[in-house]
Amino acid sequence: MKSQLQSLLDIALQQLQQQHVIPMDWVNKSTLERTKDNTHGDWACNLAMVAAKAAGLKPRDLAEKIVAALPENQVITKIDIAGPGFINFYLQAQAEFAVLNDILSQKENFGRSQHGQQQKVQVEFVSANPTSSLHVGHGRGAAYGMTVAALLEAIGYQVEREYYVNDAGRQMAILATSTFLRYLQLNGVEFKFPSNGYKGDYIFDIAKLVIATEGDKWQQDISAVFADVAADEVKNEAGEVISGDKEAHIDGLIDNSRKLLGDAGYEIFFRAALDSILNDIKDDLAGFGVTYEQWFSERTLADDGSIDKVVKKLQENGFIYEKGGALWFKSTDFGDEKDRVVVRDNGQATYFASDIAYHLNKYERGLDKIVNIWGADHHGYIPRVKAAITALGLDANKLDVLLVQFVTLWRGEQQVQMSSRSGQFVTLRELREEVGNDAARFYYVSRKSEQHIDFDLDLAKSQSKDNAVYYIQYAHARICRVFEKLAEKQWTFTVADGQNALGSLSSTFERELVKKLAAYPDVLLQAALAYEPHQLSNYLKDLASQFHGWYNDHIVLNDDASTRNARLLLSLAVKQVLANGLALLGVSAPEKM
Repeated sequence: MKSQLQSLLDIALQQLQQQHVIPMDWVNKSTLERTKDNTHGDWACNLAMVAAKAAGLKPRDLAEKIVAALPENQVITKIDIAGPGFINFYLQAQAEFAVLNDILSQKENFGRSQHGQQQKVQVEFVSANPTSSLHVGHGRGAAYGMTVAALLEAIGYQVEREYYVNDAGRQMAILATSTFLRYLQLNGVEFKFPSNGYKGDYIFDIAKLVIATEGDKWQQDISAVFADVAADEVKNEAGEVISGDKEAHIDGLIDNSRKLLGDAGYEIFFRAALDSILNDIKDDLAGFGVTYEQWFSERTLADDGSIDKVVKKLQENGFIYEKGGALWFKSTDFGDEKDRVVVRDNGQATYFASDIAYHLNKYERGLDKIVNIWGADHHGYIPRVKAAITALGLDANKLDVLLVQFVTLWRGEQQVQMSSRSGQFVTLRELREEVGNDAARFYYVSRKSEQHIDFDLDLAKSQSKDNAVYYIQYAHARICRVFEKLAEKQWTFTVADGQNALGSLSSTFERELVKKLAAYPDVLLQAALAYEPHQLSNYLKDLASQFHGWYNDHIVLNDDASTRNARLLLSLAVKQVLANGLALLGVSAPEKM
């Protein structure tokens, strides 16, 4: 219906432009939207108000000319000019009901479009360091990223999902060294494990894998491992840290471990840790319904010379200078608070340098749009990355960075703390096992990504109206049960029967429910373009609520065949739209509950 009305408005606009009422080069940025109040009609357009200045007319005067230029259409019963110049359309009830036929003929494709015209979009999300299992915070990024990708695909974009594997840098060195130290302990060597190492039990499990394949081949003298290493945390009797440097301590252990094991030996512990944790992450995400077309390794950027290449290009463009033996990027030229090191005085590239090289790689792939989904703590990182992209002579506007706020998990009145170093964290896998994938996927995207989430475990597991995902799924299952009862009564129904009986849908409640169904394509488009899955989850909550209210007040399996068939058709359309929306959110649409 919207496209039909928009076509009529476009015809009127073209006529007024040909009559020089509105300039020929005027760009139409007006909107056509459903009214929130039925007394104002079914649809409202602000064309007159938007074009009034260009036309040199008062909005209401221009609105009268637009209305006069509109072609006749039988589905429009009345047109009003309201307020400062809104054009309100009143439609025949049966015209609105035509959407039911669209839903049931298009089925899972209803609401989808080719708005994106198959432009290539990459969505990179989660990209957590492979140093431990994913925790509940990573889960939000996973659910959000996967849903954003699904929404973009639904409106006609060609989407590639990517996970950037941070398999280089200091954290991975700490992980490999922690695994080596646990290996020594499992082989009977006694020493105090560093406070800044990775302490989770999973490190023991990885070390056992090394022992299973390598035995004690890499055993080392513990005094050599700790030789000339700065003191770790020193505590008094009260447990307070009074001296020591835990960062220098772990760095010293990393350096000594590398020297003692050599490149080949150190790589064994590095690879064992990386492979074990990355495989766990892949398995966990797949179990959560999250998959990727590409797993991109950070290490490859150094191995294939990409980092050296991008630093050289920035030097050639005049944005690199040397200071204190290090190479600095002039990010202050682009509004950053300070310049950033890209190559340290020891010759090692920084994480920032890797990130610049990674983004250059993305641009070289010919993508039309790049979407990065980062944790909220990376907010300050956005301007320097965009600065580097601009310094490379590329269009920084092609990159959208979306931030995902933290998640606080509650068990009753107790907040659960998380720390990947200590190993004391609630994993995504544990959350999924407790509340299920459906509740986790739904509640992770039920609010704006930049808003904090307090995840209520008790609510997510409850079977009540207050649990939104349960209430939506129950609406779908309820409709399935209606058709089971239909079969039990040995009554027949076909879509054609329902279409022929649409005149029996006469109540205001039914018309409002049909209007809600008709709004689905617009909701889907807006949710995708704004990267806001919560618009879709809110819509599904409202649709389910309207259906339950209608169902409770109207007997669907009515003795009157015409009434019954019309209401079954409406129910079937609700079922289809619920299933379509839930699928995009990564949530199942059960037939029984």
